[in-house]
Amino acid sequence: MDQSRTPVLDALAAYHETGQTPFTPPGHKQGRGADPRVRAVLGDAVFHSDVLATSGLDDRSSSRGIVEEAQALMAEAVGADHAFFSTCGSSLSVKSAMLSVAGPHEELVVGRDAHKAVVSGLVLSGIRPVWADPQWDARRHLAHPPSPEAFDEALARHPGARGALVTTPTPYGTCSDLVAIAEVCHRRGVPLIVDEAWGAHLPFHPDLPTWAMDAGADVCVTSVHKMGSGLEQSSVFHLQGDLVAPEVLKGREDLLGTTSPSVLVYAALDGWRRQMVEHGKTLYDDALTLTGRVRDRISRIDGMHVHDRADFCGPGKASDLDPLQIIIDVSALQITGYRAADWLRANHRVNLHVCDHRRISAQLTHADDDHTAGILLAALTDFAAHAPGLRTGQPVHVPSPLELRLEQVALPRDAFFGRTEQVPWAHADGRIAAEMLTPYPPGIPAALPGERLTAEVLRYLRTGVEAGMVVPDAVDTDVTSVRVLRERP
Repeated sequence: MDQSRTPVLDALAAYHETGQTPFTPPGHKQGRGADPRVRAVLGDAVFHSDVLATSGLDDRSSSRGIVEEAQALMAEAVGADHAFFSTCGSSLSVKSAMLSVAGPHEELVVGRDAHKAVVSGLVLSGIRPVWADPQWDARRHLAHPPSPEAFDEALARHPGARGALVTTPTPYGTCSDLVAIAEVCHRRGVPLIVDEAWGAHLPFHPDLPTWAMDAGADVCVTSVHKMGSGLEQSSVFHLQGDLVAPEVLKGREDLLGTTSPSVLVYAALDGWRRQMVEHGKTLYDDALTLTGRVRDRISRIDGMHVHDRADFCGPGKASDLDPLQIIIDVSALQITGYRAADWLRANHRVNLHVCDHRRISAQLTHADDDHTAGILLAALTDFAAHAPGLRTGQPVHVPSPLELRLEQVALPRDAFFGRTEQVPWAHADGRIAAEMLTPYPPGIPAALPGERLTAEVLRYLRTGVEAGMVVPDAVDTDVTSVRVLRERP
């Protein structure tokens, strides 16, 4: 295929050139009806290109297959058999993938470090999770993706499981041994789904971790807005092999997806694919070189330790590491990552990615350069100088790995939709959670519906919130109370 083509962008240009007059949604009619105060902030171009996909960009009765061609180009560019665009983010894409493999009350092996979107998929579908435990670094209080052996053992214990789902890279940049996990699944004739939301860039440079399709995964979900040039909510899910039928995967997406997809998101996906095919290798040559310099400079700032492969990879840890996720341990400064991130935003207008009880992270992409790197380095240097005055002495009580692992005693769906009550957090020990309690970012639930709460995890969340942790999906975001299943009399 001609990878220089951009079917969606070309059709959008033709739409403008032919002077179409819409009597369809969107109601702003290419910005003419938008409040000038809104246009002053968003710009006219956003409204000008926000057009209807059908009876707008494409013909209603004799489709020219514009989006389908763009998807075929994407699949060829990354080495997949099929690619499907989603304008509802990977939160929808991963649910579509799950539902294409398992149904209500059927089992799916899932890494317990899964994103909350996966847990939402369990709630909506009624799939019964079989958890594969992550590899815990007890010294650093950090979870790495489950090992191939963990998936092998889970599938051996549950031979009726319909497939497996693994998250890699994690928001911390750590990666699974996907080749080995795919072999484990395929030996039993079941598909592997990879939530590779943080890995849309991986197919385009040989020095990045192995891309899921190259590793033999069956379905792979990517968030192009995370590490690529897509707009927010842009996602692509890819398929190869014959363990999942393409019409089934597409049908599940159609069940969950919007009937009003954003042409803006489609167009950005189309353009990003062309950019990566034509310039991705050079762009990531530069990005990786810049990242190496930035990592070295940060490591020289007193009190900051930049995690590298020696920290995160090896036996009992991750298989690989995406260096573009710069994870910085600030615990030597006696300050939480929450406090550090808030100070950097308030004082330097620098927005960091993941922050936890002891770490902050800066995500670099092909869009960064010496200028943005200089801003980051100056901010971190200034933060270290101010650190002694920022200490609160307010610790986050992080349980041991064994204590963090809660018992699943009810299906997530049954707990979420069951009869519930709100109880003070100190009285929730031993009760069954009916909500997700998710420190965000990175968005991995500390407790999920159907798990039995413990005093240790509740104390972790309470002390975390007091120290600056955000738990946005809780009914009570301060976690002074918790939603639990009502106990029978």
